[in-house]
Amino acid sequence: MLQDKRDDLESEKQKKLLTRLVNELSSSTPDLYYQPTSEIARFLKQYIDGRARLSVDEKAMLAGLSLRDIEVLLSLH
Repeated sequence: MLQDKRDDLESEKQKKLLTRLVNELSSSTPDLYYQPTSEIARFLKQYIDGRARLSVDEKAMLAGLSLRDIEVLLSLH
């Protein structure tokens, strides 16, 4: 049960960070909002692997995420 709560907390942190990165990307790609989630996930993955300014902790938090993981986290409300 404690592990489930820990996993939920980690997912929420990842989701919050991904949302922040989507907002950063939106400033340079205004039509990003209208793209399918799979396309946004692809843009995010490239951004994370390239020019995103992330702390060491933030990089570690996102390091193990696949494109599908990013899609799922973006689709959770």
